[in-house]
Order: sequence, then structure tokens, then C-alpha cells
Amino acid sequence: MAKVIIIGAGGVGRVVAHKCAQVPEVFSEIMLASRTRSKCDEIAKSIPHRTIQTAQVDAENVPELLALLQSFKPDLVINVALPYQDLFIMDACLEAGVHYLDTANYEPKNEAKFEYSWQWAYADKFKEKNLTAILGCGFDPGQTQIYTAYATKHYFDEIHYLDIVDCNGGDHGKAFATNFNPEINIREITQKGKFWKNGDWVKTEPYEIMVPLKYPNIGVRNSYLMYHEELESLVKNFPTLKQARFWMTFGDEYLTHLRVIQNIGMASIEPILYKGVEIVPLQFLKETLPKPESLGKNYTGETSIGCRIKGIKDGKEKTFSIWNNCSHQEAFNETGAQGVSYTTGVPAMLGALMVLTNEWKKPGVFNVEELNPDPFMEKIGSYGLPWQIEENIDLELPY
Repeated sequence: MAKVIIIGAGGVGRVVAHKCAQVPEVFSEIMLASRTRSKCDEIAKSIPHRTIQTAQVDAENVPELLALLQSFKPDLVINVALPYQDLFIMDACLEAGVHYLDTANYEPKNEAKFEYSWQWAYADKFKEKNLTAILGCGFDPGQTQIYTAYATKHYFDEIHYLDIVDCNGGDHGKAFATNFNPEINIREITQKGKFWKNGDWVKTEPYEIMVPLKYPNIGVRNSYLMYHEELESLVKNFPTLKQARFWMTFGDEYLTHLRVIQNIGMASIEPILYKGVEIVPLQFLKETLPKPESLGKNYTGETSIGCRIKGIKDGKEKTFSIWNNCSHQEAFNETGAQGVSYTTGVPAMLGALMVLTNEWKKPGVFNVEELNPDPFMEKIGSYGLPWQIEENIDLELPY
């Protein structure tokens, strides 16, 4: 029996709250906190069978966070707020003596750059306080790393080639919308790409490399090579990797909109003056786009996310594919959120459960592939994200 605070009341926060509420034997008390308390109250009302406490908090204000933690006295914080806010929340957790888990690594607000170095630097602080911090426990990052650890442990002697493939085969009916926070999403996918090859990073231009890949139940989709944060920790923790890449699908219409947004300067994070008021174009654009949490009602189709791995087993080359498909409509029917939020929120809940039941509780700061994948993999299917495996197949990727 444990107390947990969820910080962030967007689509992922909604899913985490719903999923924690389904496990009262672990999450005995739940609080949902956000800058806008009314959003928390709305989510709490959508969970009639449990009492969800709510609170207002500025996640960039450490004294305010600390006061909330000291008042509620949670065992763990699930951070599904903005990546800019990770370090503030980690600081508050250290001061209050609370375990920490997030779904996306830190990035500074004034630079479109994300890397783990800032959070890895907290390792000694969490060890000294005998606290656990789990980084990137969503789907990608998160479950894809657990898939890699599971494959390495049970199916390979060495893994040499890793490709993470992320397809959203759904349709929300909007001309242009992002599936999670537009500001974070657009910053992420418009920056230059890179991938790991033979001990170094190879840089690419945005959308420079594309391959058509076939996704289960969805079909062939154009998949673009881009950089994603889990590659940084995976190549560190699996040194046998000769190559590691991340691929994501984008439709032609989506990319056309995105290029226009970039070309007219609306993707910029540099402040400008508008009628004497300083605004950031991308933050203004965010306010004009559909809210990600509003997409679920009319969303059809599925996501398909997984890992395609090539390596060695018993001296022979082996290929391996592991993935999950998630229905947007089924996710919405259960939680009121679309599939992208669902695939992030379910692993966050289960990662918190792993800490609170001592499966993943140890002092320090950890990426999820550093922890035992087996208890997570045993449970994740029953919580809504079943996985499938195929061995010795054509991975469809260029090497």
C-alpha cells in the first residue's frame, strides 16, 4: 500500500491516473497535480470508483513542489509534466525523500536539445538519499528499452543491430494535430537526426532517410530515421551494438504542414515582440492546435511500436522482432485518452508499481533497461499492452 503523486494532467496523466486507480492494492492513495487544478478535477471525476485527490502546483517552482510533497507525503512521484520540468521535480523529490519516475528526459526550455547527462548527474544524490529515480518509463522511451533488455537476456548472446520502429496507423480526422504536447513534439521531430554506427554518432538532416516498413495489422508506411532519446542510454548499456536507429512514420500531409510551419517561422523557439509583448512562435502555435487529449473520441486505427533486432545466438546470426499494437478506440473507451497517451501512461504506472513492490527499488538513477525486465514483461500484457514476438524473419531494414 503506497501513496503516489502524478504531476501532469494531459492525456498521459489521465491514463496514469486511471491505471493507478485500477490497482488499489499498490496505489492506496492517489493525488493528481497540475498548474491547472480544474484539469485534474475533470480527470478525477472520470474515475468514479476511486477517490483521486487533486492539487494545483507549478512544476517549475521547487519550494511549491516541496510544500506539496511534504503535505501529502507520497512514496513516489510519477512525472508526466513537460520535460523542461524534470530537474525541478527531481530536486523536490530529493529534498522531500520521495522516489521519482518520468517518461521523457530533460531538455532545456530555450534549446531544442534533449540528453540524459543532466539527469544522470543526479545519480550520487539519489544514492546518498537511498532513493530511486527511474528515467524514461513510457513506451519509447521506456518499453522499447525493456523489450531490448528482455531480448538480450532470453534470445541473444549478443545484439549487434537495433532498430526501434514507431508507427501511428490511426486517423483523428484533423488536418494537422500532434499526439502529445505540440511544443515538445514539433521541437523533437524538426531537429536533425542521428544514429549510432560503429562506435560513433552519424548525423542526418530531418527526414533525409526513409524506408517503407510493414507494420502488423496496419500495412506498409513510410518510416523516417530520426534521433530519439533512448538511443543514448541503449548504446551505453549494450556495448555490443554496432548500430542503433529509431524510425517513425509520418504521412505526406503531416510533413507538408510541418514544412510550412518551419518555413514561415512558427516552429521557432526564439522569442519575438508582438505588439510590445514577447512571445515564442512555437508556444503561440501550440495554443492554436487541437489539444492532444481532445483527439481520442474520433480516433480510429492502431499504433504499432517495437524493436527489430539482429545479433548472435549459439554462434549463428538471428533476427528478432517484438512489438505491441494498441487500438486508439479501445484506449479511449477505457481511459478517455487516445492510444499514444495510453502507450505512454500504462508503462509509467507499471514502472511505479515495480518500484513500490521492490522489484526495481534501489538507490540511484536508472534507465529502464538497467533493471530486470522479467517482472515488467510478465505484467504489462494484463494491464493493456500485450506483446508479440517473431524470430528469424526479414526485418526489412537496410544495414
